[in-house]
Amino acid sequence: MAMTRIDEEQLLRRITTDPAIFGGKPIIRGRRLAVEHVLAMLALGDTPETILQGYPWLEMDDIRACLVYARRLVGRERVEPLTVESSSEGTP
Repeated sequence: MAMTRIDEEQLLRRITTDPAIFGGKPIIRGRRLAVEHVLAMLALGDTPETILQGYPWLEMDDIRACLVYARRLVGRERVEPLTVESSSEGTP
């Protein structure tokens, strides 16, 4: 099922920042759990169910919000090819 822009916006409201928590990094609903940490757990193979067990206050939509947040950041990235010019100086 495709997520609409409105659904994404609702999910992203769960991602907040607080300069007093983790230096203003994105966190989940004002709690001391960084989006970065949830993404790391998923990347290391933890299932959403395992993460939810470890954080009883966490909801599946919080995990979905982290994924939407990450997708939006990556979606804005642009990789520019690096061109290296070779110099003929010093070559026989």
